[in-house]
Amino acid sequence: MRRRAFGRAATGLLGLVLVAGLAGAQDAPSPEAIKAGAHTYASNCSPCHGARMQDPEGAFDLKTFPRGQRDRFFRSVRNGKNAMPPWGGVLSTEEIEGLWAYVSSGGG
Repeated sequence: MRRRAFGRAATGLLGLVLVAGLAGAQDAPSPEAIKAGAHTYASNCSPCHGARMQDPEGAFDLKTFPRGQRDRFFRSVRNGKNAMPPWGGVLSTEEIEGLWAYVSSGGG
């Protein structure tokens, strides 16, 4: 009886590990999304945030943006934050998705 219970528990744990691994893999941005985001970044964001997402003059260092805060990133881009103007009327959702792919990948 113990072996059977242990086997079921081990199988269940293995299943959770596999599902978590697959979910993490699906969350990784594709190279195409990163490339599109890099283009949008270069065209719209680099003047303030710097070519490498680090502006020594005071704009937020995007290399330090928390990777688990996608919604915060979207709100900040769409609505603006502090000195950054809102980009929601300028950039499409797809472009902001690309920016997130670029930023969350650490810049490609």
